[in-house]
Amino acid sequence: MNTNRSEALPAFVRGLEALVDRGADEATIRREGGALLADLIARDDWLPPALAEPDPDSYRIHQLHVDPAGRFSVSAMVWGPGQGTPIHDHTVWGMVGVLRGRERCEEFAPLLERGGPLVSGQVHELAPGDIDFVSPTIGDIHRVSNALADGTSVSIHVYGGDIGSIERSRYDDAGRATPFVSPYAACLLPGRAS
Repeated sequence: MNTNRSEALPAFVRGLEALVDRGADEATIRREGGALLADLIARDDWLPPALAEPDPDSYRIHQLHVDPAGRFSVSAMVWGPGQGTPIHDHTVWGMVGVLRGRERCEEFAPLLERGGPLVSGQVHELAPGDIDFVSPTIGDIHRVSNALADGTSVSIHVYGGDIGSIERSRYDDAGRATPFVSPYAACLLPGRAS
């Protein structure tokens, strides 16, 4: 995708819309949508600076686009030093691409019998340009944190629904689930009404 910076996000959205319009399955979305996301995060000049500023108290989720039919959403997550999520799931497919900084991802799996503790899985770091995938079909429970002790990390998240309105679960150390919904930060894209 060879676009100017103001067209980078709209071009990505159009490409993803074309995928979901044709009824692409999850594997195709990971493959072809992942390539679109790789193009988007290959350049770091399109995200407005206000949407890359960390909050001193917690990570921020900025809504960049929600498909009018609710088929997918795009958001920017901004992580200050030491910030991270609780262990959580998504309930839909997702793609996470690191735009700047580094992120640490710790994967978990539930025990076969429900209600038991979670089983720790792979731990990996993502650098700029790296993409990670989540889904109930391939692994959906993880904890993510900023891997930088002294810098900000920014990642672009794409989910198969409006992640700001999907009820999901966060998990404690014993594997007990608590429902939650991820709120978007109050900041808006320039020129966008509330």
